[in-house]
Amino acid sequence: MNTVKVQRKKSASNKTSVKNTNKESKAVQSTFNRRSFLQKGIVGASTVAVVGLAARRAEAKNGLTPGDAAILRFLAAAEILETDLWQQYNELGGIQDSEVLGGSGNPDYTAALKVLDGDMDQYIHDNTEDEFTHFDFINAYLVAHGMQPANLDKFRTLPSSAATGAQNIGRLTNLMELTVDTSWWTRYRSDSKSPDFGDTCPQAVPGLMQGQFPAIPRSNADLTNTTHLQAIANTAGFHFAMIEQGGTSLYPSLAQRVTHTEVLRILLSIGPTEAMHFQTWQDKAGNAPPLTDPTNGLVFPDLNSPPFGGETFQTNLIMPEPTIFLDRKFPICSIVRPTETKGAAMGAVNFLTMTGLFRGQSPEFFAVLTGLAKDADAAHGHGEGGN
Repeated sequence: MNTVKVQRKKSASNKTSVKNTNKESKAVQSTFNRRSFLQKGIVGASTVAVVGLAARRAEAKNGLTPGDAAILRFLAAAEILETDLWQQYNELGGIQDSEVLGGSGNPDYTAALKVLDGDMDQYIHDNTEDEFTHFDFINAYLVAHGMQPANLDKFRTLPSSAATGAQNIGRLTNLMELTVDTSWWTRYRSDSKSPDFGDTCPQAVPGLMQGQFPAIPRSNADLTNTTHLQAIANTAGFHFAMIEQGGTSLYPSLAQRVTHTEVLRILLSIGPTEAMHFQTWQDKAGNAPPLTDPTNGLVFPDLNSPPFGGETFQTNLIMPEPTIFLDRKFPICSIVRPTETKGAAMGAVNFLTMTGLFRGQSPEFFAVLTGLAKDADAAHGHGEGGN
């Protein structure tokens, strides 16, 4: 199957970077051969562990360690997946310009999104562009250090929306049958619960976890009933924040495992942009109007009214509520959560799979993604004690 290339504007600096890395890139453009670098057993003796850590850091002075490369490769793959879903949102509901090419916009869907905020199309556009730059940069950095980049092009097989404005190309992600987890809403408003302690938090919109719902119009038939279309836009609003809160946690979780100080700098520089995205989308999701979708019975409640309301659901409380951190004996602290490093990459894959984002993908896709996650979770660095 031919791979589908998503067009985007390339700056002069990008063109220069492509020329500089062309020789290295040719060897990896056509296939995506996952390599597992960490096959050695874990040695328990503390003196051996210290020597091993020193050796890895010495190796890192001259180039990336295999573990650092595995972490970067997994993050590049995650950013490719994010870009794919954001591209679909932008084609139908974002600003259409030369910075993010593809699609022609859907006025009805865009208008429904603007009910959540008048600048939604601009924010969608900018979030899409950001994700493009993240995977472009990380892959270029891997190639510059002689490492294999992430490439998921062979898995662009899922169908596009048939609604006016969308490109008819293969996709990596499915935005038309989502099960949206909205527990992030109550988690970031809780002063006593954190998933790092094994806690669970209630759903802000319980119905979104009880079925499969579109976050983009599947065809022009979804545009005919305004309440149904608004339900689709509301679903998107909560899905935006769900995706970005995942990235907000993933970068600090994996940063604890890197060895190379420059790789640490990359993760600590990209991660906060994910938090900026999450903060924006959390604010906009709170503006989703209460309604009941006449086509499937999905209910979007008024989060400021009983049985909701209070600090747990109050829509204008978008700063992270201070909560427990590291040990319950310490005072509560305003933090990103979760940031537990053990199993963070595999946890992200399992979470996204559970939400239906990859519904319809092949077994090979899941095998590749699982392999990337396991390699990233096997890496050791500053967060060596995570296992």
